[in-house]
Amino acid sequence: MEIEKTTTRHMEEPVPKDEGLARLETRYTDNYHGVHLKTVLVYIAVCLIYFVQLFNVVGSGAYARNIAAAIGGAGEAVWLSQAIVIVTVVLGPPASQAADYWGRKVFLVIASLFGFVGALILSRATSMNMAIGGQVISSVMYAGQPIITAVASEIFPRKFRPIAQGGLNLGGAAGAIVGILAGSALTNNHLYGWRNYWYIVAALLGVSTMIIGILYRPPPRPLQQTLTLREKLARLDWNAYILLAVGLTLFTIGLSWGENPYPWSNVHVLAPLIVGGCFIIALIVHQTIKKDGLIHHDLFKNDRNFAVALGCFFADGMIFWAANNYFAFEVSVLYEHSPMLVGLRFCVAFFAAVVASCSVIFITLFTKSVREPIVVSFVMFMIFYVLMATANLRSANAMWGYPIFLGIGLGWSLTYLVTAAQLSAPPHMIAVTSGILLAIRSFGGSIALAIYTAIFNSSISTKLGAGTAAAVLPLGLPPPELERFIGALASNNQTALIQIEGVTPQIIGAGVHALQIAYLASFRGVWIAAAVFAGVTVIASCFIVNPKKDLNNHVDAPLED
Repeated sequence: MEIEKTTTRHMEEPVPKDEGLARLETRYTDNYHGVHLKTVLVYIAVCLIYFVQLFNVVGSGAYARNIAAAIGGAGEAVWLSQAIVIVTVVLGPPASQAADYWGRKVFLVIASLFGFVGALILSRATSMNMAIGGQVISSVMYAGQPIITAVASEIFPRKFRPIAQGGLNLGGAAGAIVGILAGSALTNNHLYGWRNYWYIVAALLGVSTMIIGILYRPPPRPLQQTLTLREKLARLDWNAYILLAVGLTLFTIGLSWGENPYPWSNVHVLAPLIVGGCFIIALIVHQTIKKDGLIHHDLFKNDRNFAVALGCFFADGMIFWAANNYFAFEVSVLYEHSPMLVGLRFCVAFFAAVVASCSVIFITLFTKSVREPIVVSFVMFMIFYVLMATANLRSANAMWGYPIFLGIGLGWSLTYLVTAAQLSAPPHMIAVTSGILLAIRSFGGSIALAIYTAIFNSSISTKLGAGTAAAVLPLGLPPPELERFIGALASNNQTALIQIEGVTPQIIGAGVHALQIAYLASFRGVWIAAAVFAGVTVIASCFIVNPKKDLNNHVDAPLED
């Protein structure tokens, strides 16, 4: 029996083909009749896929240097992370838009199979190019990430939506924790231990793909049954896909090459930046003119939450990738030599994220607040990066506590931003809404990675040589041996150090201290940039509207009749 509901929205319903598809005024009903076992099993399956995706993300950042140490290509190692963010941006929105026409399941299964194959290739890589190629193939699984987010929301009542998203983040945090601890154990004193890490990725993807293939059997969506293949293909925004793919790829290449290895004035940097920027501007113009394109104008009609969430998601991507790529790096260089303990320090953030995700249950049941947790999450990010920027060589113990602030931010930001944006959008656009959000987050991460890499490389290239020379040459190190000394010092190669002519324990000690000072200053530039991004987003997030009236009993896509 259906209970009448008060909310009225636009949603897409099937009508006879000769009449086309009209957007009709439809009244929501409280169609919630309890949570069934089938729904719970599907939710567990999508959480498992999310677990594997975060497992792979953490590995791409934390163990890129381990891969480079074994097979070379340290200068290109950043592309192991860049591949993920680029492929997510390029494939996420098209896949989420197409999922409304062909159904969710086929894209989830195919994306996960690509991830399985790519992980196997990466695990057997004999060169950095092969490793990056494997990661590119594996990254196709992130095309299913927005669909996972949509499925988790639409199979439960809207009042449980923050809890459903919190559970996804809980699975992601668990994947990050297991990834860090397992990876630390596998790479500790094992040059090729990272191969086993990606064997695990492949195994988990294989299991999760089988689970989703067997358990997830959703009823056909209205547009699946109503439209012909030609009509479905015509509804996809092909121009936007091309502009997005070309523009983002070129723009990211230009940013990544800035000071790594080319100067900003070099044609290798300027050409892709300019051409990529023109494609991105063309995409913005195209989406402004085309009202029913990839970024449908109806997404902005209900309230301002989708627009604000879009900006916050972009910043969230910029904020997260600073910690993902540089926290463990700084700890390993300055404070801790054991890979296991380095990983455990980073794990503190994800343990805090687990606690924060669990607290979503109580926040949702007792307050139904969305804006306040979002604001607090970005305040936590800002506190974390300010603390990191003020760290010194005596901050080893404090580095155990700083990640708690990062974890609280991670546990709340994605949960509530996704909830606010999805509730703001028409229900038939929940998948493409999730796709655009996660794409803009990855786009922010892609740009931020290039910015952080340029900041760090520019700083370390000037400070390390000058600082080390000033510290060791007065102590008697022969000038011709300076370059070898710095190289051995930076790679922590004790055997090479003691073979350098004129080296003494005093010189090595002075060199280590100079190296630490140079790295500390270089990391500080990254943390300051991330803190600024977080501070601006705190202000922007205050404009989120609390959608309490939409947290009702309606289920957008029930699995049970």
